[in-house]
Amino acid sequence: MATDAEQEAVELLQNLGLKEYEAKCFVALTRLPSGTAKDISDIAAVPRTRVYDAVRVLESDGLVAIQHGNPQRFRALSVEEAVDILGERYTDRIDDLERTLHEVEPHDGEETRSSQEVWALSGREAIEARTTQIVAETTKELIFIVGAETALTEKLYDTLGATAERDVDVLVGAVSSGARDRFRDRLPEAEVFETELDWLNEPEEEDEPSIGLLVMVDRNVLLVSSQTDHGSGEQPTESAVYGRGFSNGLVVIARRLLARGLLAERDPAQ
Repeated sequence: MATDAEQEAVELLQNLGLKEYEAKCFVALTRLPSGTAKDISDIAAVPRTRVYDAVRVLESDGLVAIQHGNPQRFRALSVEEAVDILGERYTDRIDDLERTLHEVEPHDGEETRSSQEVWALSGREAIEARTTQIVAETTKELIFIVGAETALTEKLYDTLGATAERDVDVLVGAVSSGARDRFRDRLPEAEVFETELDWLNEPEEEDEPSIGLLVMVDRNVLLVSSQTDHGSGEQPTESAVYGRGFSNGLVVIARRLLARGLLAERDPAQ
């Protein structure tokens, strides 16, 4: 009977591309200095005839060494070596996926980005990924208003810093003076300002979400994230809306709100 750790290891190996019997055989071999097909079959609960097929695949992947004899003996690479090999394979596949997805053409030549659509995102990872992407795409002006500092991750700090070092106007706003001081220390190339949008982090009702980030890129891309605090030490629930296009209704409203103060003296043609 496989332990919980063995079952989890098998599932993780399958997520990385190994088939079930291959994963089970590899996990079994990690428990042995070396083993025969019978040894592997007994530990992994894999039919002996299938062990040979699985081990041949593992050998071709560089994860198992074979000692030819009668009977043959098999040895798994060390955990560290196996993790390195699988990590390289995983990275290569992600790189290939990114390349091929970029090569996929839009269906019937349709525009992939509609100027009237608004998209919803949920979860910190998805919001961080989309925010990082649009910040990195900035060519002229980035307005980055922080309502909740917890929404500003290290990855976003790095992306903001790299963007500010380019020929881009980066304006970072926050309500509290403490937050502004921290932003000046972390983002010396950016223009840090005090925003009068106190409503960003002051929900009117107890369970009402507070604004996490309000991001406008080149005045035609907008992302607004929010956080809902559930109390009791639970992580806040994060969600966001995202729109693109100078005539997008969501972008127009946000641009006009910001224009009342922050953008009033800046050339809208820039």
